[in-house]
Amino acid sequence: MITARKFLGALTGCAVLIGSAAFVGSVAGAAPDKYSVKVPGGLAFSEFKGYETWETVAVSYNGKAIAVILGNPAMINAYKAGIPDNGKPVPDGAKMAKVHWVPKMSPFFPDATIPGVQSDVDFMVKDSKRFVDGNGWGYAEFRYDAATDTFTPGTTADTPPQGNDAKCGVACHNLAKKRDHVFTEYGHR
Repeated sequence: MITARKFLGALTGCAVLIGSAAFVGSVAGAAPDKYSVKVPGGLAFSEFKGYETWETVAVSYNGKAIAVILGNPAMINAYKAGIPDNGKPVPDGAKMAKVHWVPKMSPFFPDATIPGVQSDVDFMVKDSKRFVDGNGWGYAEFRYDAATDTFTPGTTADTPPQGNDAKCGVACHNLAKKRDHVFTEYGHR
């Protein structure tokens, strides 16, 4: 009886040791959590947690990238209320994400261009108190590296250049000043 207990105890100990080694190995080889990335002096990826499930505002294609523009519930409600087309400001708390992919041809429909490898994701958030010098908006770009499955903040070497703060999109978005700095029109449903 004592020998059986010792055997079971040793067997249990080995199972715990093997399980622990497997867990440590899987964590050691894992890519950093995308929600831990932050633009120095700017927005954190974690401020947009759950963006993957936001409603689609619109899609775009500029010859170099396919994009889907997503809005959080506050942004979608603003669009449905006619903002920014009606000249009213977007409410604080509204957020948008723009996911870019390298285009590729569909293997099933030769005339269709579909998303290939992801290239980056852009974020913008309306917070009039936090981003006074950004016309009430904070911006961030995070480049995606498919080989490592990681995101890194955009840099001044990117096109367009991204500064290390939440104002990286101010110059571009000033073109849409009359629409509270929002380019994207809400696609009809």
